[in-house]
Amino acid sequence: MGRRSAILLIDDDPDVGRLLGRALREDDPAFTLQCFETARAGEEAVAFADPPADCILLDYRLPDATGLECLRRLRGVAKDVPVIMLTGADSAEIAVEAMKLGASDYVVKHGRYLRTVVVKVREALGRRELERTASRVRETAPGFADSTEAGAVVAQFAGIVGGSAALRAALALAERAARSSVPVLLEGESGSGKEVFARAIHERGPRARSAFIAQNCAALPEALLESELFGHVRGAFTGADSDRRGLFEAASGGTLFLDEVSETSLAIQAKLLRVLQDGEIRPLGSTQARKIDVRIVSAANVDLAAAVKEGKFRKDLFYRLRVFPVRIPPLRERGEDIRVLARHFASVYATREQLETPEISDEVFAAFERYAWPGNVRELQNEMHRLVLCAEPGSPIGLGALSPAIALALEGGVDADERALKSIVQDVEVAMIVERLREHGNNREATARSLGITREALWAKMKKLGVEVRQGGVVSGADHREKEEDVE
Repeated sequence: MGRRSAILLIDDDPDVGRLLGRALREDDPAFTLQCFETARAGEEAVAFADPPADCILLDYRLPDATGLECLRRLRGVAKDVPVIMLTGADSAEIAVEAMKLGASDYVVKHGRYLRTVVVKVREALGRRELERTASRVRETAPGFADSTEAGAVVAQFAGIVGGSAALRAALALAERAARSSVPVLLEGESGSGKEVFARAIHERGPRARSAFIAQNCAALPEALLESELFGHVRGAFTGADSDRRGLFEAASGGTLFLDEVSETSLAIQAKLLRVLQDGEIRPLGSTQARKIDVRIVSAANVDLAAAVKEGKFRKDLFYRLRVFPVRIPPLRERGEDIRVLARHFASVYATREQLETPEISDEVFAAFERYAWPGNVRELQNEMHRLVLCAEPGSPIGLGALSPAIALALEGGVDADERALKSIVQDVEVAMIVERLREHGNNREATARSLGITREALWAKMKKLGVEVRQGGVVSGADHREKEEDVE
């Protein structure tokens, strides 16, 4: 660390102060520790400290107050100083109440808690530095977009393309995150580039020479995901014919990226919490814990804080994953980047497909900049791949080449992307029902069974979508409209 970090401990056990002081100094000589044995003495020290404490360690049981009462008063005199609660028992109620009162973390005093405290102190100091960095970034972000041509700047961060103020603000935080090994939570909409950011953080960090492994937590059922992450021993379950390393062990020394971590079950969340707390895993069927050294980067495209309130995600795991949050802006907030991204993807896919890189007309660029891009960068990437394949040699890409969904959305106005999606879904439903009716000789009961719905539900769907069974066969609302237009 560049300067000395003042840690303040409020605990009535002198042995705790002696052991913690030694552990902190062994980790970094820049750590200093002051110890106070009562809540009152600690509160006065915090109130009058100059310079102020960088981090406070607070025991739950004190001779003149509970840790929670002391924490409440500390928040009145030191709002910005991180406080880590130390408890003698693993009580979820105490932990939740401490978090509500503003504690940054809590540690249970078990056999290895000294090392855990040191790690949590480092994380707390990192969070504090992050908040200061984020504040500076917000103040300077408008000055990032200073190129003469919108979108002309290409950010130099592990191949991420763009120059908008929103992207550069995110990259500034990612650059800072890359220098440490604390857990990072990437927050952003689907398709905004979370895995690209995760890989960039790994490649720019101290673990770049070790493995980067990505796992989508929504892609596997709970039992398979547990085995995939933690591994198993022979005989752990039917079909487990040999020992198998999990992804945590495979990524040892490197980075494990957990995408859509919000989709994990509460049982797996408890195991992830153990990994973050103790740096250990226990493979399925094993009684032995194994030490691991893995940097965890996770991502969610839902609001994890809301999931915590709804009881779908553990609060203690949320805080441990979100030591260093980085919000990745959606493409609609990166308007200046759309042109440079489109040209970039056109060049990439033309090279891959061994085709000439097509020109893109100004009308297409203007359309791209009006479009909302609900699928974000991934949608633009896929659209450019399709346009490269469809482009006529020697001719620029025009409006007529745009995909129907984008063209329809642009015609419809503000909420056109939503209407376009509904239209596509309805077309698919109509096509499926018509196809199944024809397969089953217009037998509605057999058709409903093949679709996995009741006969009544099929009837309601047919009525809503305008699908009719007539003597000449099945007619959909779309067919009927086309015939009327032909007559006109």
